[in-house]
Formats: sequence, C-alpha cells, structure tokens
Amino acid sequence: MNVGVRELRNGLSRHLAEVRAGHTVTVTDHGQPIARIVPVGRLTRLEQLQAEGKVRPPRRPKKPAPRPVATDGPVSELIADQRR
Repeated sequence: MNVGVRELRNGLSRHLAEVRAGHTVTVTDHGQPIARIVPVGRLTRLEQLQAEGKVRPPRRPKKPAPRPVATDGPVSELIADQRR
C-alpha cells in the first residue's frame, strides 16, 4: 500500500492498523517512495538473506570518514592545482 506523507499524517491510526494486520505501508513524497513501515515481527530482506546464509555481516566496523580538507577557495581551484 502506498500512502503520501499528508495522507499518512491525517490517517496515521488507520495506516498503523494496516501494519498491525501484517501489511507493509510505503510512504511517498511527491510520488517518490521514501520509507516503509513494516510489521515488527517481519524480517527485512537483509535479515532474510543473512538467515539463509547468502550474506553475512561485516567482520569489522566501517572506517570513519577522513577529515575534510580546509581551503580558502573553491574546490575547482584545488583540482586545478593538483592537475598541474
């Protein structure tokens, strides 16, 4: 079931009743899907794949992103400097 943000807000109890009944509600914003509300007991697709042994969780956590580069000008100037 697809539901827009405004409709979800106006009929939240009704839509949550649908989820309690086992249905999945896809929330859309201007026609584009942005979220899914699924029953708590249902496994996500990733959890299903893990249970089937088709995928496994990472062995170690993801590395943090590097620190941003400090600059006084636009990025295009940094790129131009590196190309010289």
